[in-house]
Amino acid sequence: MNRVKLLICFVCAIILSSCLSQNKKINGASFVAYGIPVDETHTKPLVTKINANFAAVMPFGFIRGLNSPEIIHNTERQWFGETRAGAKQYSEELRKQNIKIMVKPQIWIRRGEFTGFLNMTSEEDWRKLEESYTSFILEYADLAQEINAEILCIGTELENFIAKRPDYWNNLIDEIKKIYKGKLTYAANWDEYKRTPFWNKLDFIGIDAYFPVSDEQTPSFEKSMEGWQKHKPVIKSYSDTYQKPILFTEYGYRSVDYSGKEPWKFDRSMTKVNLEAQVNTTKALYETFWHEDWFAGGFIWKWFINYDKVGGKDNNQFTPQNKPVEPIIKNYYSSY
Repeated sequence: MNRVKLLICFVCAIILSSCLSQNKKINGASFVAYGIPVDETHTKPLVTKINANFAAVMPFGFIRGLNSPEIIHNTERQWFGETRAGAKQYSEELRKQNIKIMVKPQIWIRRGEFTGFLNMTSEEDWRKLEESYTSFILEYADLAQEINAEILCIGTELENFIAKRPDYWNNLIDEIKKIYKGKLTYAANWDEYKRTPFWNKLDFIGIDAYFPVSDEQTPSFEKSMEGWQKHKPVIKSYSDTYQKPILFTEYGYRSVDYSGKEPWKFDRSMTKVNLEAQVNTTKALYETFWHEDWFAGGFIWKWFINYDKVGGKDNNQFTPQNKPVEPIIKNYYSSY
């Protein structure tokens, strides 16, 4: 009888473990690069305030304009956190809090031009851009392998570059895999992912999830839930087609009026703080996706290192820090 009971307990433990593993999500935050190294005072709030288990570390490359082929990266003129050394130090400190790492190299085009519009005017410049991007991304593929990062994001919102040079991107992914042996994704813009041609070569379908969900000045939770119903089935269909989990490489809402209408907008005319709007839209996103087994999780945009000095009730930006939405995030991150 004791052996039978032991067997039953063993089987139950396996079933429970399986259920827990299915429920466990990538509960991430986009960890903003600064000009200084970080320590426990900067990394611990990710755990104590929102119970994050992942962070996106974001080194940067810079381009002078939409038609410029040169990516400037890993130089002494950049902020520490934007360089290879900084990304490594940030990752090592985050690890001390048992936080896993996605290395997510980003490009900044002068004057904040949208990276999706990057476009060369000659074959020569396209080839120069390809050489420059290869140097940039392989630098951080090597870093990701060195620090055993769990995920590497191979690019962010580069639709035109990908559309115009598909062979280059397929070959680039093969080169990345020679260096980095972990999981790969790409961060497609919310209206781009349906045209991304290489999902079959990656481990996650990555989406920067700034989908419009409500035209209301203060989006209600109910209307925001309704707004997701036109997007969710399409998103799931891509998971089904490619047999890959969906990962929100970025997601989040500003604490402003009409935050669910065009969530991608960083418009300086949008200044009126609306904390309830941020709460309702964020909660609707969690209720829509976080319980789905085909959904891997995501990275809230964005988390600053000096916790006590950012966010707050007068802040109208994306960060959830020191706002009513913060305990909402912690609740869902703790549940999955």
